[in-house]
Amino acid sequence: MGVATGDLMSQARAGDGDAFRELIEPYRRELLVHCYRMLGSLQDAEDASQETLLAAWRGFGGFEGRASLRTWLYRIATNRCLNARRSAGRRRAKEWDVPNVEPPEPTRLGEVVWLEPFPDALLEGAIDVPLGPEARYEQTESISLAFVAALQVLPPRQLAVLILRDVLGFRAAEVADMLDSTVDSVKSALKRARAGLQSRRPTTGDREPTPASEDAIVAKFVRAWESADLDALVALLTDDVFISMPPMPFEYEGRDVVARFCDGIFRAGRRFDLVPTRANGQPAFGAYLRGPTGIRHGTGLYVLTLTGDRICAMTRFDNSVLPWFGLPRSLPGP
Repeated sequence: MGVATGDLMSQARAGDGDAFRELIEPYRRELLVHCYRMLGSLQDAEDASQETLLAAWRGFGGFEGRASLRTWLYRIATNRCLNARRSAGRRRAKEWDVPNVEPPEPTRLGEVVWLEPFPDALLEGAIDVPLGPEARYEQTESISLAFVAALQVLPPRQLAVLILRDVLGFRAAEVADMLDSTVDSVKSALKRARAGLQSRRPTTGDREPTPASEDAIVAKFVRAWESADLDALVALLTDDVFISMPPMPFEYEGRDVVARFCDGIFRAGRRFDLVPTRANGQPAFGAYLRGPTGIRHGTGLYVLTLTGDRICAMTRFDNSVLPWFGLPRSLPGP
């Protein structure tokens, strides 16, 4: 511990709020990402990370430095998230609400209707953190929508153990201490969590697109969607393409049913302009419905998952998330 850090520690223990804020500032973003992985919801993650920092401030006089400050903060954050998951009044599933569009029968109804996107702007400085040697995932993979959604169906303690061990690379003994558990219990929970995650994760997405092909796919998608060109859109999709729409539970898997779903939207005369952004390390778009007056109203956010030179998943979120990405609720006429 450097002299300056030691001084800040002493000042923070004595009740100096500025010293405390300076100490925890380097960890603020990564703790938010950790809470998001645990909870799947940006709103819930923001609440949990604020509660973490408040609890850390209140308990800082008792921080003895036996573990690093970072490890201590992760302990508090993990337990806050576990409490949140246990007491969660999760968002309810929403009814289908697209006017004049009758959706095809869904392949299935999704379980994780509380899933929310995470703006890439908030990832800066948060996913290039040093990982323990036992981390098994690239940080970009472990923030992807498919990964975060798969995490949400694990039992809470298994979820916590998998993130702390396989995503962040903490040692088993550290995780046992964070969870007031034993190393054997952590190892057992991790084994079950890995099996559960493996059974849930989509088989697509193993082959990442190159940056050059990502730009090309995204440009083709924008042209196809804005011009309601169903054939061009379908040509971009994998055979097992997957569409989900949290907080609506409708999920569609397979090119044929996804084509019918998109055809229903286009046939209803709905025409969109797309404004690019990024979410969860993936290309994303604010979708704006063209209105008769020329004003275009934001209807939602689309996030694409790419594999090779194809789109293997599209997740649509409702328009309440647009402000998180600095996107307006509506666009003026052209």
